Amino acid sequence: MQGHEMSRGKLLFIFNPHSGRERIRGSLTDIVDILCKSGFEVSIYATQCQGDAEVKALAEGGSRDLIVCAGGDGTLDEVVSGLMRGGHHVPVGYIPAGTSNDFAASLQLSQNMKENARIAVTGHPFACDIGRFNDGYFVYVAAFGLFTEASYHTSQEMKNIFGHAAYVLEGMRQLADVPSYFVQVDYDGNRIFDEFIYGMVTNSVSVGGFRGLINHPVDLDDGKFEVVLVRRPRNPREFNEIISYLTGRVKQSDMIYAFKSGQIHFRCGQSISWTLDGEFGGQLREAVVKNLPRALNIMLRGKSLGREEERRNNI
Repeated sequence: MQGHEMSRGKLLFIFNPHSGRERIRGSLTDIVDILCKSGFEVSIYATQCQGDAEVKALAEGGSRDLIVCAGGDGTLDEVVSGLMRGGHHVPVGYIPAGTSNDFAASLQLSQNMKENARIAVTGHPFACDIGRFNDGYFVYVAAFGLFTEASYHTSQEMKNIFGHAAYVLEGMRQLADVPSYFVQVDYDGNRIFDEFIYGMVTNSVSVGGFRGLINHPVDLDDGKFEVVLVRRPRNPREFNEIISYLTGRVKQSDMIYAFKSGQIHFRCGQSISWTLDGEFGGQLREAVVKNLPRALNIMLRGKSLGREEERRNNI
């Protein structure tokens, strides 16, 4: 351990030992070594159950100078939710070790966990947007409908065995009887009322491992979410049109509402199951989703992902 006078501050390392086929176990010693050699006074915590990372971040976030978390997007979600609930503004380093690692793709993090550990302690903080969902929080996606239940109904064991295919397999089982919802959506003075099989509010280039859902550049710090709403298909032609859009073969479709907004209000006559960053977010008839601009400082290599910031600098 470095001498106290040389310490860069206190670092809390939270890791989920069961994420992504438990692949972090093979790199854990190297990760801890990198963190300890960084000059921080390091404390280590292995999560014991779902929600544990949120409790730990809430309780200790105010007394730390850096929090590094290793696990899937759900683990990151828990850490960020705990920090937000506690009003803690400590920067976060992220070592992706989950099944899909959607947000890591947006952050352009490495595929190598040791390299990501180095980025966590030597990188530069990037201020990105996160989401408020009623009284809760999410990092990169809030969604309802088709495929969303697959993420939290699929067991950790199945995820570990089959990887991303587990989501697809579970999602395909839902196709035999696709549920749909009549939803009123209000945003920026506009109102939509239609029947949807899927809806998402996101700040990511990849959702569920699929990159075709957002077919334009995504700014992580522009104060806006990308919103995609998929109407219920009435015939095979409409269904094929939806598939063509979601796989990126077509850029526009009458079956899809796609727009950007900083606040969206959803109302439905029946309860809808929502997923937040791949975890169950509740069954609700009403949801207000609000963008919290640049609310999370996350450690990156140093080059900015903020196109909005680049545009401002060029004015």
